[in-house]
Amino acid sequence: QVQLVESGGGSVQAGGSLRLSCAASEYTYSSSCMGWFRQAAGKEREGVAAIDSDGSTRYADSVKGRFTISKDNAKNTLYLQMNSLKPEDTAMYYCAAGLNRLYTLNFVPTLWPYWGQGTQVAVSS
Repeated sequence: QVQLVESGGGSVQAGGSLRLSCAASEYTYSSSCMGWFRQAAGKEREGVAAIDSDGSTRYADSVKGRFTISKDNAKNTLYLQMNSLKPEDTAMYYCAAGLNRLYTLNFVPTLWPYWGQGTQVAVSS
């Protein structure tokens, strides 16, 4: 059974940091790639960061240099370390798993079949 459970969201002031976690079932974790998406109120869901089966990573331009995606294989857990947070980072953050390589999935939400329930991040100025 595919399960993705996010945690670690919260409220923080601009410039602060948060680390999101996504606990994945073994089946999900063994899928080709995993990623983080976010959706702000009134906006479309957008890709933030992804990590492929070979460990290669990709980031949205808006978070490069501030966010880091990583995996702990022993714990079947995906992380998103978010530093230097900005008010525009406020959104619901979702963990997702894909069955293909990242170059085919890109950050197109409809191509990622598995999703967590989301965790809210609020950044105040």
